[in-house]
Amino acid sequence: MTFEETLAEWMPSQRWFAGKGARILDLAIVTDTELVGGDPGLHHLIVAVTQGSTISQASTVDSYQLFLGLRENLPDHLRHVLVGVADDGRIAYDALHDPDLTRLLLQAIADGGRAGPLCFAHEPGAEIDTSLDSLVLTGEQSNTSMMFGEATILKVFRRPSPGPNPDLEVPRALAMRGSTHVAEPLGWIESRLDGAPVILGILSRYLRAASDGWSLAATSVRDLYAAEGRIHADEAGGDFAGEARRLGEATAEVHRDLARAFGTDELPPEAISVLADEMFARLDVALATVPELGRHADLLGSAFADLAKLDTPLSVQRVHGDYHLGQVMRTQTGWVLLDFEGEPATPLAQRRALSTALRDVAGMMRSFDYAARHQLVARPDGDRLHASALEWVRRNQEAFCAGYAAAGGIDPGTHAILLRALVLDKAVYEVMYEARNRPGWLSIPLGSIADSTADA
Repeated sequence: MTFEETLAEWMPSQRWFAGKGARILDLAIVTDTELVGGDPGLHHLIVAVTQGSTISQASTVDSYQLFLGLRENLPDHLRHVLVGVADDGRIAYDALHDPDLTRLLLQAIADGGRAGPLCFAHEPGAEIDTSLDSLVLTGEQSNTSMMFGEATILKVFRRPSPGPNPDLEVPRALAMRGSTHVAEPLGWIESRLDGAPVILGILSRYLRAASDGWSLAATSVRDLYAAEGRIHADEAGGDFAGEARRLGEATAEVHRDLARAFGTDELPPEAISVLADEMFARLDVALATVPELGRHADLLGSAFADLAKLDTPLSVQRVHGDYHLGQVMRTQTGWVLLDFEGEPATPLAQRRALSTALRDVAGMMRSFDYAARHQLVARPDGDRLHASALEWVRRNQEAFCAGYAAAGGIDPGTHAILLRALVLDKAVYEVMYEARNRPGWLSIPLGSIADSTADA
């Protein structure tokens, strides 16, 4: 078996591999750069994977990067990341789980310089402790991150994309403006792919003693549900509304800094009509895929039609683009926003394009809805707690929007038609996502759309 065949067997079992379920037609090692010789050795690979029915018909090619460790004998603590036998007879494994090798990556970023096509760089004056061991974080789907002590975190993009990386571009711009709502980048690894610069990994400040927004919101919901409907959302011990308001304020402040860093523009009314047409197109695909959505087609179509009728220009700017409770962290000093790369499946030009800031507001409003509803999916008393869930969602959505407006953001209350269309468009996207990936959660966006019908 060739090493390419070994990789073709190993990669589909990794959580960051995007082509699960599709047959690998071809796998080619595009570049193989030795970063460290000896035992253990360290190599960096760019791998092109072709998947589909046939190479000539309906096939796609995706690029992945691998940091491979090579050892004569693999220690027990690394056996869970075994890849297979390399061409030289040594054992290959995922080096991002090996502190002996990741420490060398950290040192290379701190020192700067090149290794073949790879360039290691750091911000001027960045303080990087290179003596720390790494620990891979769990839970990520498309990337791999490792923390070094409680000082820094290195995020490695498993599917690097040519061109500017918003997850470096945006935090750098915000940090330069003194934003307290971003984990400032300290360094990065870059190369070239398809003739264009590509960011392979970003080293940032680690957020000590921080909790993600999803976990905090989920705790609040559990406290409310534990009372089994006997209390209101504002009476629950873990009431989240105060934090939701502060998160809205932080979001508005980040949007203000993004507008200053990247500029703003205006969409004329005819462009707003195009935006509505795109929503209609997504709805058509969803209706064909999920027949249950059909009972709400009139509501959704009406919301998008109302958007198309707006006759005033729409201000647009750089936004987060994939904003939800899992993308924010509550630190001891306030809320911090993470992961500015946007939806990975979206083309880079679209992720970097200007959009209405209310798109992020709509994303967070949908996230509050998910935080409340997902805990009811498997509960036998879910129907009885439905009213409590809606109360919690509305309380926190209103608090978030109030904080956003108070901190200088676009007042969601005066842009109800736009915000409603954005929220429902996001829900339609979620219907498609759940139908394809988590059918057990399909009831969450469908239930939200149904409740919107009742409120209309």
